[in-house]
Amino acid sequence: MRIREGRPDDVARALEIWRAAVDATHGFLTPADRAVIDIMVAQEFLPNVALWLAVDATDRALGFLVMDGAMIDALFVDPAVHGQGIGTALLDHALSLAPDAVVDASEQASNALPFYEARGFVRTGRSETDPQGRPYPLVHLRYAGRIRVSPLA
Repeated sequence: MRIREGRPDDVARALEIWRAAVDATHGFLTPADRAVIDIMVAQEFLPNVALWLAVDATDRALGFLVMDGAMIDALFVDPAVHGQGIGTALLDHALSLAPDAVVDASEQASNALPFYEARGFVRTGRSETDPQGRPYPLVHLRYAGRIRVSPLA
């Protein structure tokens, strides 16, 4: 697996990954909200952002990352390959671009907070709603660095 910059022809695969990942981890979304968010991601978001892709040996995308300065705007991995280090590789790439990275994680997605907190992110706040005002709480996190254990004196 390697990380590479996305191209315009990668948007369709990124959308497939997003849809599969959201279906696997965001069961709390109402069907109506899921449909509206899908349109926004497909038509407004993914075609207009710089993608970073984790790809396999055949150049098939397994996951993607979107950064907005120090903000991790999106990090999604195909659920067929969850638990294989792809999310961590994308996160490490994000940290190479922005060592002071921040991210908003869905409080209701059971995998998001444990993923970021296990990799050195700490909670800095919480919002009751998503950016569009829907009732999906977000937890704000910032990268605090890898945990270091000091030797006893």
